[in-house]
Amino acid sequence: FHLKKKFRRQHVDAKMTEKLCNTEISNRNIYKLDNSCKETNTFILSIPAKVKSICRGDGRYDENSGMTYSTATFRIIKCKLKHQGARKPSCQYEGRLLTNRIIVVKCEGKLPVHFDRDLLPSESNDGEQL
Repeated sequence: FHLKKKFRRQHVDAKMTEKLCNTEISNRNIYKLDNSCKETNTFILSIPAKVKSICRGDGRYDENSGMTYSTATFRIIKCKLKHQGARKPSCQYEGRLLTNRIIVVKCEGKLPVHFDRDLLPSESNDGEQL
């Protein structure tokens, strides 16, 4: 079983750093369907197996949203677009390292297919809408 290739390509990299946002987003061909730049892209600093485990028992499913919350916390790199409305190849990002984050994903067939958002543990009250 492999992580869904697109999810892994867009969101999982144990070696990602804040400085690599522009390079990695370009190399991985991460754009919107119309070739405009994504406003943000989040990279989870982890090996694929740990991310997969969110959908295999190490996550908390929320019936209201249909999303699964990680029970473990992760370090992430959040790449934010510097200029709204930019299009490839002019996507310039600013990267930030965030630690101790709960990851919220959509699972299908025990694999994460969509990165929804990240939260601090204090923002993730059991089952309550945020």
